[in-house]
Amino acid sequence: MLRGIDEISKTKKRLKIEIPADMVEREIQKTLKEMQKKAKIPGFRPGKAPLSIIEKKFGKDAESEVLEKLVSEYYNNAVKEAKLKPVLPPMAEDAIDIKRNEPLYFELIVETRPEIENLNYENIELEEVSVEVKDEDVEDVLNKLSKERGVYEPTEEPAQNEDLVVIDYTTDIEKEAKDYVYKIGAGPFPADFSKAIEGKKKGESFNITIDFPQESIADFAGKKVNFQITLKEVKRRKDIPYEELPGELGFEDMDKLKKYVRESLENAKKEQAVEKKKIDILRKLLETHDFELPEGLLEIEIRRIAEEYERMGINITEQMDKIAEIAKRNIKTYLLLEIIGEKEGITVSEEDLKQEVINIARKYSITPQGVVQYYMSRDGSLEALRNSIFEKKVFDILIQKAKPIKKEEVAQ
Repeated sequence: MLRGIDEISKTKKRLKIEIPADMVEREIQKTLKEMQKKAKIPGFRPGKAPLSIIEKKFGKDAESEVLEKLVSEYYNNAVKEAKLKPVLPPMAEDAIDIKRNEPLYFELIVETRPEIENLNYENIELEEVSVEVKDEDVEDVLNKLSKERGVYEPTEEPAQNEDLVVIDYTTDIEKEAKDYVYKIGAGPFPADFSKAIEGKKKGESFNITIDFPQESIADFAGKKVNFQITLKEVKRRKDIPYEELPGELGFEDMDKLKKYVRESLENAKKEQAVEKKKIDILRKLLETHDFELPEGLLEIEIRRIAEEYERMGINITEQMDKIAEIAKRNIKTYLLLEIIGEKEGITVSEEDLKQEVINIARKYSITPQGVVQYYMSRDGSLEALRNSIFEKKVFDILIQKAKPIKKEEVAQ
């Protein structure tokens, strides 16, 4: 039973727990009898060896099994009795051992979820975001599609930006290329390289000298290189005629294509509007609520981010302040959303999980089994996906409870 609680900090407690001697002994005897049924002792039929022999042979094993069971059971009871919300498994400062016929006394340090005073998440002011799609928005998309779906055709005109050119070149550092295809203005060479080709015609030969920055492509990085170039071919993209777009894209006519484009733009704007609302809500929640963060949880998040940075080749020593700030924000966000979700009675059912797997599978054109396998191989469980659904539900509630305001009201 719980004998007392020491408050080490607002998020760290010391639980003092004592289990009566008769309870400990009862569990040990119960465990020994279970072992007796399965034990094979020379000179005795299976399950018939005296309990005294079983205790002599397996007593320490029984004590270890009972210790693990009782510590876990009484810890969980103590947490419920004290109405604590642990965020990490408990830690014992000293070794916990059973002494026969004596009460089992132990102390556990537990990190708990903080209490947030004056938690307020209703009527958060959110600027209304227009999701209107204008006719010119649809036309812009169609014009881009006309351009993007076009094909490159040879031209005798001088090369210009975005043309494809075929060149041969030699250099003064013994690097050369034949029939090298290069898109003017797209790299990987510096902008001066593209500018030197612009205005040249098929068949022309010319010299240029280019200073390559240190971070440029490997062969030329950090060098000044003289190129002898022969322009062998110029190709220019020819846009698909506007009226041919429906057939090219698999639509019966222009009206159906425009309807599809409009609906796609509207859906994209709606998604962007929701994301903006989430960002604004979260920013205001973080700004208006200040509370102590569990040290252990914060340390774990800092390590996770640091490992992620290292995988990306970032020097974490120089970034520790930034990493710590990101970790604090992440943990604060997690705790706020968890507490709000709990207050609103939000849960994630197996049906919710199944539907989310189906949605992800449809979005990325993979099988539901593929989605499950991805999360299982990455995390070992679907807990991350479950948490994602939980957060979506919390944000849905927060958006419902928010107070929409017009843009002009924000400016005032």
